[in-house]
Amino acid sequence: MKNLVASLLIGSLAQASWAAPASPVIDIYKSPTCGCCNKWIDHLKANGFTVTSHDTDNVAQHKYRLGVPPGYGSCHTAEVGGYVIEGHVPTREIKRLLKEKPRARGLVVPGMPIGSPGMETGDHKDPYDVFLVNRNGSTRTYAKY
Repeated sequence: MKNLVASLLIGSLAQASWAAPASPVIDIYKSPTCGCCNKWIDHLKANGFTVTSHDTDNVAQHKYRLGVPPGYGSCHTAEVGGYVIEGHVPTREIKRLLKEKPRARGLVVPGMPIGSPGMETGDHKDPYDVFLVNRNGSTRTYAKY
């Protein structure tokens, strides 16, 4: 009987360790009429994120609450894993942020650069930077596209 219980316990532990990790949940605050925000949400979902979308007429209150520095805003604001994500940040950089866990507020892509996730327009792509927002509000380049 002890061997049966031990086998069942080992089997269930092994099965749990093989299970895929839960996908990151990202909360997004956006205007109810913004099309590029919805395209960014599609980008997140296609890359393994679970999305909770909140339509609001006052996205600015969430930017302020989460510490987006003035001049670094975009059309939507999100939070994931205790970090702010502002604008059309690629999922590659969000996953890197969640893996590295820097002591920071989060990531921002100011404005709405053509070619960033959700802002695709044919083959045209503007160069843009993803900035890491430090806890004191200063920024540094985290990635270049």
